[in-house]
Amino acid sequence: QVQLVESGGGLVQAGGSLRLSCAASGRTFSGYAKAWFRQAPGKEREFVASISWSGANTYYADSVKGRFTISRDNAKNTVYLQMNSLKPEDTAVYFCAADLTRSTVDGDYDYWGQGTQVTVSS
Repeated sequence: QVQLVESGGGLVQAGGSLRLSCAASGRTFSGYAKAWFRQAPGKEREFVASISWSGANTYYADSVKGRFTISRDNAKNTVYLQMNSLKPEDTAVYFCAADLTRSTVDGDYDYWGQGTQVTVSS
């Protein structure tokens, strides 16, 4: 069974940091791009960041650029999202996703994790 499992979410004060992880099992996802999306209550799921298979190419939503960093360790089949200078508006459920094509559109991704809650208090 193919699984993407996120971890690392939690409650943090504004200005703090969190590091999310997304571990894959059931397959290696060789050649797959990975991405992070988030969904706040009452809002649509939105793109956060993506990374190519090699890790050489990354792309960020304007709202997180300069504060979040996406990275991956293919040997561990894991992708990370380092989140610094967190703001209350970053509060959401964060999902990781995988697909052969790197995209900012959630409908383009075939594999999804179950999500991890990030709550930023003011």
